Amino acid sequence: MAKIQAATDAAQTTAAKAAAAKAQASESLLGLGAGFDFDKLMAWAQTQGLKLLASLAILLIGLWIAKRLSQALERVMTRANMEVTLRGFLRNIAYAVMVVVVAVAALQQLGVPMTSVLAVLGAAGLAIGLALKDSLSNIASGVMLIVLRPFRAGDYVQAAGIEGTVEQIRVFQTRLRTVDNRVIVLPNSLITTAVIVNFTANPKRRIDLTVGVGYDDDLKVAKDTLLALAAAHPKVLKDPAPEVLVTALAESSVNLELRAWSKTGDLLHTKSDLVEGIRNELIGKGLNIPYPQRDLHVYHHDADGRPIGEVLTKAVADDGDVAKPAATPKK
Repeated sequence: MAKIQAATDAAQTTAAKAAAAKAQASESLLGLGAGFDFDKLMAWAQTQGLKLLASLAILLIGLWIAKRLSQALERVMTRANMEVTLRGFLRNIAYAVMVVVVAVAALQQLGVPMTSVLAVLGAAGLAIGLALKDSLSNIASGVMLIVLRPFRAGDYVQAAGIEGTVEQIRVFQTRLRTVDNRVIVLPNSLITTAVIVNFTANPKRRIDLTVGVGYDDDLKVAKDTLLALAAAHPKVLKDPAPEVLVTALAESSVNLELRAWSKTGDLLHTKSDLVEGIRNELIGKGLNIPYPQRDLHVYHHDADGRPIGEVLTKAVADDGDVAKPAATPKK
């Protein structure tokens, strides 16, 4: 009996030790440890909970303030008559900067070391910048186009060799519509590295028309005709006044240049009317409009040295198309 009792006690002791070990392992998994103190746990939870609530409050309130400030900035720019594209871009940039500041403040409230965060952000920014260098180039070019404003929406421009009306200027791309109603999307980096020609930047433009008259024509009559035609056109501006200059003594004509000003929107049709009127008026006044012409003389010698003209004449005469000289009468 004593042995059985001893074995039973040993088994109970072993089971108790196993239960204690299991409980200790569970406590270790929960992070409590052997010296678990519930009061300390509650104090830690209260402290971290307060930090979490404060961080969340900073984030929510900061985002609300950032949104309100960005909207207020847009209203100020609207009252200042700033361009729509520039307003939207500056508003988005301001909002993004304020969001970053709010996020950093929230993380700092949680106790996250800012040095490590900034180091990680710097490394990530460098990697992203190397991977997206072309896109960043387009962004930088878009900022230049929006800030410097070489053209605006609605202008007719030539950019990167493409002509069209500007429909929209974005941070990455610029959208053009051609005169035949095609839509062309140009990367901004191509635009800023090429020549930009803005045809509608100014309210009025000059029309330059070169007209050639004959050397035997009266230049005064020709100049008066061109000036009268420009002055009679309703869309030709009086100030600056039209003028006619003699520009060149060309090979087959004396070149005159008519310079007349019109509103930018009327330029195409006004130019067409003037060209048609010049043609009709000069011909009506008996003046010549010479066109380039050349007299071409071809010389070709046969194998025996005779000119090609003699060879052709002889060939025609042999066919009976040319009368043969009369035979000399015999004496």
